[in-house]
Amino acid sequence: MLYARSRQVPASLAAVVISAVAGWALARDGGAGPADPRLPVLVLATGAMAASVGLGGQDLALDRTAAISWLPRRAAHVLLAGAVVAAVLLTVQTMGEPMADTAFVVRNSAGLMGLAALGAALAGAQYAWTLPFAWLAFALFAPPPTNVPMQMATWMLLPPDTTTATWTALTLTAAGTTAYALTGPRR
Repeated sequence: MLYARSRQVPASLAAVVISAVAGWALARDGGAGPADPRLPVLVLATGAMAASVGLGGQDLALDRTAAISWLPRRAAHVLLAGAVVAAVLLTVQTMGEPMADTAFVVRNSAGLMGLAALGAALAGAQYAWTLPFAWLAFALFAPPPTNVPMQMATWMLLPPDTTTATWTALTLTAAGTTAYALTGPRR
């Protein structure tokens, strides 16, 4: 319980739930419809950015000098946060018309959490949200993906059966989780 509070889990969870409920309400209000991936991606990115706050503790020196191995705990923290973000959206959308497929939600949640973890490893926990935010902003305004590099750049908006998008999300998840687990948040 102390670990969860030190990582601001209650506040992050509240932000994840609020963003999912707001997305669900917008989808109910005659939004773009279930075929438009922008709203669920926005909800998932908001959840990953909210969860990224907990990727650093109050005292980084204390985290680095602890007698326990932080590697598995850090990896579990990233993967659990991604699972919670996905589960909240999947749970909220059961109350009405689904915004996105389960495969789409799981892929994007994992990839976005991997980006947040990579951001924490590269820039610190306070700036971990910048990578998911920047990638989302680019993907929303990028031209249509007609080639593989553009499919990699806009992976979070592509259908769940797109191989390039799936591999990009898996790579981001693995790279971000590994970097964060090995190094922790940057000072």
